[in-house]
Parts: sequence; C-alpha cells; structure tokens
Amino acid sequence: MIPYATIEEASIALGRNLTRLETLWFDYSATKSDYYLYCHNILFLFLVFSLVPLPLVFVELARSASGWFNRYKIQPKVNYSLSDMFKCYKDVMTMFILVVGPLQLVSYPSIQMIEIRSGLPLPTITEILSQLVVYFLIEDYTNYWVHRFFHSKWGYDKIHRVHHEYTAPIGYAAPYAHWAEVLLLGIPTFMGPAIAPGHMITFWLWIALRQMEAIETHSGYDFPWSPTKYIPFYGGAEYHDYHHYVGGQSQSNFASVFTYCDYIYGTDKGYRFQKKLLEQIKESSKKSNKHNGGIKSD
Repeated sequence: MIPYATIEEASIALGRNLTRLETLWFDYSATKSDYYLYCHNILFLFLVFSLVPLPLVFVELARSASGWFNRYKIQPKVNYSLSDMFKCYKDVMTMFILVVGPLQLVSYPSIQMIEIRSGLPLPTITEILSQLVVYFLIEDYTNYWVHRFFHSKWGYDKIHRVHHEYTAPIGYAAPYAHWAEVLLLGIPTFMGPAIAPGHMITFWLWIALRQMEAIETHSGYDFPWSPTKYIPFYGGAEYHDYHHYVGGQSQSNFASVFTYCDYIYGTDKGYRFQKKLLEQIKESSKKSNKHNGGIKSD
C-alpha cells in the first residue's frame, strides 16, 4: 500500500511531480493492500489461459475444414476438434481452480519475504525490460534441470506423463499437467523475482508473459511472422513440438524458452539430427521434381 494520503504528499516525498502513469497507479492502488494487488495474478492468469490460446482454436478449426494454415502446422496429420480443445481447456480450468488459484492466495508471504514493492516511484521501462530478461534466463536454466528430472523414469511415470498426453501440442495444453508438476515448476518461475526483486507491475508482467510464451511454444504451429523469431537462441513451437512428438522416450529439447542449455549439455542432438535429415529429404525431393519436370515425352 502506498504510504501517502494524497498525490501532493507523494510528490513531496519523491521531490518531483508524479508522471501520468504514476498518478494512475496512485489513484488505483493507494487504498488497496499489497495482498489484494498480488492476487491480481489470479485474474491475469485466468485471462491468459482462457483468451491467448483462443485464436489458435480458430486456426485449427479452419485448417481442419479447408486446409488453411496447413503449411504452418508442425504435425499436419493430427487434427483436433472443438470438443477436443474444449476438454483440454476444462481440464486446465479444473487445475486452475483447485491448484493454481489457491497457490496464489497462500503464497503471498513469499512475496513479502523477497520484498516485491508496490509503491512509488514506478520502475522505468529499462528497469522492467532488464529484470524480465533476467527472469527469463533464470527460469529457463532452472526449468531445464527440473524438466530433465521429469524425464527420469520415476518423474515421468508418476508426474510428467500427464503433460505428454498431448504428443501434438495445442495452445490450451501449455498449462495442462499433473498438480505436482504445476507446484514444482512454480519454483523456477519464482526464482528470478527472488534473486532480483522488482515492482509488482514487473511481477505481473513476468507471470503473464511467461505463460504467453508457453502457449506460443505449445501452439503446434510454426508461424514465420512470429516476433519471437527475432529473439536470439529462442526455441519456439517447432523446437518444443519435437520434444512432445518423441514423448516419454525424449531426452532432447528440455529447455522452456531458449536453446543454449540443450546445446551446452548435448540434449538437442536428436532434434538437430532429425532436422538435418528432413532438410536433406526435402532437398532431394526438390531435385527429383525438378529433374522429372525437365523430362519431356515424345
């Protein structure tokens, strides 16, 4: 809660006038507790889980009906009906109500412990972006090792196999997992803010963006216009789709966001071999078609 009764008091304490965004933040948050602000994550996660995968539903239905978007589908032989996707969403919402939501409600003491602030001044754009980069890097590294544990025999059979029920991922399947996996993967997500705590707004953005990234990675489509194509070492949908395609036997592509951990620790060899093989097959097919096209009958 902001410790100032009025905007004038806040301006005096900061030694300057509040920016427009700071004035809006003051008007909204001045009378609200930090716990109430933290619990906004429940609403944000609900909206992300519900709305962000929705365009992919229409893409999948259009592709199944008319072949549109076929060129972008990573596993084109797999089709999902509306009922299939709605069932996945219902399962995710069940987990959200029983696990994710309650976890948010009871985890506030950890936010107090690491001192996520909600007052003034607001963080600068540079501060927000730099912290988000740090959060993604820390989460990616720690998630990599948790994910490798999930692919041990015990971890997969007891926990991770639920997430791999979708061998061809869809957007709604990003948070589809065993309750224990949801809890354990909260540790890598929380690690970044714990090491480099920032403002509540940065924390909101981090939670939302991490889930949006996971949905994009599980989309099942490799769109060439995706802005994530311009992020160095970003894995993306094609990269993670291979991990699901191989399934329980997969010892490749464990990274959640970037590819450097898989490269450093040698857990992308299967993926790189398959990709190279497919490129050779495509090249051979092109040469064969070109050769056949150049043959004229008498």
